[in-house]
Amino acid sequence: MTFWRPDILGAPNIPKALHTVNPRSINGNYWWNKTRQVAYAKHDYCCWACGIPKQHADYHQWLEAHEDYEFNWQTGEVKLKEIVALCHSCHGFIHNGRLLSVYLKGEESSDKVLDILRHGFGICERNNIQPYFGAFFTLNIMMGQSEEKAMVNARKLGWSPKNVTAKWEDWHLNLDGMKYHSPWKSEKQWANHWK
Repeated sequence: MTFWRPDILGAPNIPKALHTVNPRSINGNYWWNKTRQVAYAKHDYCCWACGIPKQHADYHQWLEAHEDYEFNWQTGEVKLKEIVALCHSCHGFIHNGRLLSVYLKGEESSDKVLDILRHGFGICERNNIQPYFGAFFTLNIMMGQSEEKAMVNARKLGWSPKNVTAKWEDWHLNLDGMKYHSPWKSEKQWANHWK
């Protein structure tokens, strides 16, 4: 049985409005621990994106749980598809915005960040998967480009959603029929929170 799903690495970043709005925070630690253990065991403790057994993974010999979502770019609705198990490198590649943030704060070395990006880009290239533009943005910043130039280049190289009409206040997580909105009223409030 083949379970390897490299397409997971092409997932978009969660909209800024929904940072910190997630099933693990809403449903609590008991639910999260139970659900992620099921995901880890489902494919014999191997990363769902690259297939590596946890004991052979780089950086940590354990798996990390990741929420895989479905996005509606017009209404701003985000729905949980499933919880997937990823190695540290694949998880870092998907969360490339966070990866860049910890690097810029001096919490991660450039060698490790570049290695994680190489890992993800390599899997995407070998499997004909278009990475989300955020991965290219992170790489461009790591290569010394200005934010403006990095964004222009990233949008040329990666995929980004078309026809996004959802506004900040539209974004919400639909979890079991309940809507959970951003804790911040604007992107400015979001930015102030993360300073």
